[in-house]
Amino acid sequence: MLPIAEKDRRFWDKTAESYAESPIADEDTYQKKLELTRKYLTPESEVFEFGCGTGSTAILHAPHAKHILATDVSENMLKIARQRAEDADVKNITFKQAGIEDYDAGDREFDVVLGLNIIHLCKEPLAVMQKVNSLLKPGGYFIQSTACLSSSMPYIRPVLPLMRLFGKAPHVSMFSSKKLRGYLPGAGFSIAEDFVPGGRSAEFIVAKKVARISTGP
Repeated sequence: MLPIAEKDRRFWDKTAESYAESPIADEDTYQKKLELTRKYLTPESEVFEFGCGTGSTAILHAPHAKHILATDVSENMLKIARQRAEDADVKNITFKQAGIEDYDAGDREFDVVLGLNIIHLCKEPLAVMQKVNSLLKPGGYFIQSTACLSSSMPYIRPVLPLMRLFGKAPHVSMFSSKKLRGYLPGAGFSIAEDFVPGGRSAEFIVAKKVARISTGP
């Protein structure tokens, strides 16, 4: 897999404060996704979240899990996340700077992996899902919320390279809902539950690990 580009790290570091101040676009849909996620959390759940941003969702899920390891490529995002967790007196989240592509968990495995609004920002979505598979215990769950931009916003494809050249956008992978769902069997998952909001909201999919996929050479 390709490592996260330094240009992307700089983009998210630069936008961390404005990202933290941005309101949730669709509060009802957000609450629905929180509710669905918590069905798969228990007081014993070990959770891994990649692309955690400023930590808001991890903090809301923390009371429903034993521990959350929340990662992001941007240290500026994580500084905000750590302060938010401290302000909320949440002590069962560990924030770590890392990209999913190069994160090494060793022998550690998780009950649930969260990838919320991040898969479309990865260079190799299938390889990332295979990596997620390797992080999960047998029968564990991968919960993702993903924008399928080739379906909802195809017109941005021509301008993305120019925006990225001038540091105005990170890498974005364009794929359809059908392609997103097609990745899952090849990554060792079956869909346990899904939720597709109206408008341009990201698709929400709960996928269960049904086979172990090797990510090594």
